Amino acid sequence: MKAIVYEKYGAPDVLRFKEGEKPVPADNEVLIKVYATTAAAAEQMMRTGKPHWGRIILGLRKPKKKYRILGIDLAGDIESTGKNVKRFKIGDQVFGFTGFRPGACAEYICLPEKSSLAVQPMLSW
Repeated sequence: MKAIVYEKYGAPDVLRFKEGEKPVPADNEVLIKVYATTAAAAEQMMRTGKPHWGRIILGLRKPKKKYRILGIDLAGDIESTGKNVKRFKIGDQVFGFTGFRPGACAEYICLPEKSSLAVQPMLSW
């Protein structure tokens, strides 16, 4: 899986393209193939580690591993589901917000079924 990661705080040049393992959804999660994400002010603040009080959550000297992939908004397709997932099915086109679990700047992300996800409405013209 391809992702954009940062392993230290700083300017945009701390961002790196990295290959990693494709995540596997837990029983209550969905695996989403991400097609679109945003570049929001929140991610810029996370990347720079400012304001400094945010480092209490993100990591004091460098970002904790679970926060190294930015991205909090996404759109994509459900590629697989955990065995307890009832709200979504494979192939659903979804959009949503990862909350305090960034990671949408990657090819794939696993999110809980009960997270802020919705099936994209079908448009007819």
